[in-house]
Amino acid sequence: MTNLLGVDVGTVRIGLATADSIVPIAVPLETLTVDGQEIEKIAQVIADKKVETVVVGYPRNQSGEATEQTTYSENFAEKLKPYATVIFQDESLTSIMAEERLKATGKPYEKADIDALAAAIILQDYLEIHHAA
Repeated sequence: MTNLLGVDVGTVRIGLATADSIVPIAVPLETLTVDGQEIEKIAQVIADKKVETVVVGYPRNQSGEATEQTTYSENFAEKLKPYATVIFQDESLTSIMAEERLKATGKPYEKADIDALAAAIILQDYLEIHHAA
C-alpha cells in the first residue's frame, strides 16, 4: 500500500487531500494558509500519514503553456522532495470543478473548501491514470 498526498499549491492557500493505493479514492484533508510555515506543516502531514508520494497540481494556461504559477508550483514542489517522492499532475480547471461540485450540494462553503476539494480532484485524476485496476 502506498499513501499519497495531493497538493493544490496557491500563493494564499494550499489544499491538501489524501488517498492510498488500496482504496484509490481521494479525500479532501485540509487547507493551509500560506504563512511561511507551510512546508513544515506539509512535512508533518507526510510523516503523520506515512505518505510516500506527493502529487502536486501542475498549472498551465488554456494553451498548455507554463505560467508564473507553474514556476511557483515547481519551486514549491522542490521543497517537498526531502520528505517524499514528488510528482506533478495536470490541474487544469480543478478549482472550477471543485467550486461547481460544492455549489451543487446547496450547502455553504468557503474558499478553503474549494482548495481542499481541488487537491482531491488532482489526486483522483492521478489515481485514475496510474492506479487503474
